[in-house]
Amino acid sequence: MTEIRTIATGLQFPEGPIALDDGSVLLVEIARGTLSRVNPDGTVAVVADLGGGPNGAAIGPDGAVYITNNGGCFRFDEVMGMTIPGPVPPEWTGGSIQRVDSDTGVFETLYTESSSGPLRAPNDLVFDGHGGFWFTDHGVRLDRTSDRTGLHYASADGSSCVEVVHPLDAPNGIGLSPDGSRLYAAETHTGRVWAWNVTAPGEVEASNPIGAGGGELLHGAAGQTLFDSLAVDGDGWVCVGTLGNGGITSISPDGEQFDHLPLPDLLVTNICFAGAEPLAYCTLSGTGVLVAIDWPRPGLELAHHR
Repeated sequence: MTEIRTIATGLQFPEGPIALDDGSVLLVEIARGTLSRVNPDGTVAVVADLGGGPNGAAIGPDGAVYITNNGGCFRFDEVMGMTIPGPVPPEWTGGSIQRVDSDTGVFETLYTESSSGPLRAPNDLVFDGHGGFWFTDHGVRLDRTSDRTGLHYASADGSSCVEVVHPLDAPNGIGLSPDGSRLYAAETHTGRVWAWNVTAPGEVEASNPIGAGGGELLHGAAGQTLFDSLAVDGDGWVCVGTLGNGGITSISPDGEQFDHLPLPDLLVTNICFAGAEPLAYCTLSGTGVLVAIDWPRPGLELAHHR
């Protein structure tokens, strides 16, 4: 039986964990509007008050923390002791990409638009080995309309942001295979994970004329399962935060196998690895908890420089 170790509690809808070499974990607290640091003893310190809805985080080649900020596209409600994302607040106007100096907390807005127009609700991001990053724009759902959004590729210096894949239905998690040759993205409401072959930095092959955004279907979940953010482990398995059926769904690189690790929260939103160690951190967002788990496979050192 997998041991689940509680690292921190009282977090305000945590997401976007980043395991650091000193044993601490950076993460965003979406409902609090912050980038925060969870120390090994479980204490929490605010690194930067970003406003809006910081939704994902990754360290870039310059050592800064890059944030996908949804602009505050959720009202958070308390339901049966859990924090649940609710409707879009009337003051929401769109999202952005931010860059944060984690030593000083100073941040800047890098992008509010892509080649397709204004960013709606950026959700998750991953850097490649060339120093650029892929990110999802989750979009928003209103009473009778839903955005059709996609995957974007951006330069870390603020010079270029291009929508590469479109359309997708509420794309959420995004990740790259260990060798960077495959790009994965999870759609929340369809419970599907799609894959593309990466042909060059910021370019993918649309191989499936009936797949969402030309992608190849890697996995489709059964039942009332929704997918959130993801990470790829050292063996290439795509590990997806799972909502409803709360836990981590892990899918083999060929899509032929999958397993589900249940966790004690309906809203398990994200996972990261402590480099190549077989150690995972997961955000249990409904209850505001960060946990650590001994992973059955090696982790993966991401393409960034500390």
